[in-house]
Amino acid sequence: MAASDTLQDIKSKGILWGFGVLVLIVLVVLFILGAWWGSEPDQFNVQEEALLRAKETNNTEMPVGYTYANTLAHIAEVLLHKPGGYITNDVAPPGVFLDNISSWEFGALVMLRDAASALRNHFARDQSQSAEDPDLAVAEPYFYYEHNSWALPSTEAEYEKGIEALHKYMVRLHKYGGRVKHAQFYSRADNLWQYVEIVIKRLGGLSTRLSASTAGAELMPGMAVIEPGAALQSGQAKTTPILAQTPWLEIDDVFYEARGASWALLHILRAIKHDFHDILLDKRAMNTVDIMIKSLENALAPILSPMVLNGGGYGLFANYSLTMATYIARCNAAALDLRDIMNRG
Repeated sequence: MAASDTLQDIKSKGILWGFGVLVLIVLVVLFILGAWWGSEPDQFNVQEEALLRAKETNNTEMPVGYTYANTLAHIAEVLLHKPGGYITNDVAPPGVFLDNISSWEFGALVMLRDAASALRNHFARDQSQSAEDPDLAVAEPYFYYEHNSWALPSTEAEYEKGIEALHKYMVRLHKYGGRVKHAQFYSRADNLWQYVEIVIKRLGGLSTRLSASTAGAELMPGMAVIEPGAALQSGQAKTTPILAQTPWLEIDDVFYEARGASWALLHILRAIKHDFHDILLDKRAMNTVDIMIKSLENALAPILSPMVLNGGGYGLFANYSLTMATYIARCNAAALDLRDIMNRG
């Protein structure tokens, strides 16, 4: 009787050990997959990618606008086909736990949407009364589909349709005739000025949210709110917070959203530098674009810490958010200069 009980006890312990080892193996695999899927994509050469796409369609030349349109398409392709694919709409581990790369994807997506809208509404139109490009009219709305849909239709399926429409526009930049209308791309100063105006607001918003990672950011100087009925004399106006300090658990999300936006905007600016080359030289604005590109390259420097540090501005530890805010603010300052240059006659 005792021997049988001992044997049964050994079997029970063996089952528990086996189950424990299985759980440990699953956790290790999920951890490795999470680390791989959560890594940020590398940068790519916008001109080389455009040339590869042109060769796939049996072309060797890249007309004006081809590099810009291909850059938008390739940014979307990276979002969908990087390691782990598109993570934001995952409902199973490890993707459901990877909030940092999801924030990265959203930051890149916002910049992609702005650039696609600029292509449809400004770069591909001669004037306000001209008809919009039919393929771009199809492509842009697909990128505005909800970014976290996993059911039918999924986010990936809709974005793939947007990529396909961009590719059709690129083909029409090369080949046209008969019923096929020639696609247009106007690399003019006024078109670029309208896009830069949007970029300025995006960068300003990111810089402000990053700066809110520290204490004392609740009320910006000169932004006091006067309550109704309050006296207007100095010192009597009540103040309310304009921007609350970023919660501790959301600091890394804002940081990685800024990283994703910087990654996408960096490639878009490189494409603009190529397709708007003549007007940038004519306006003597090439150096300004280079400053924006260099600032974003600095913002995308490798992260050495396994977590986003949030030390005080003059404390013992670094504050990653403030460092990122500095680079983005410098890029934003250069964007303001670029807007002014493009707006001059």
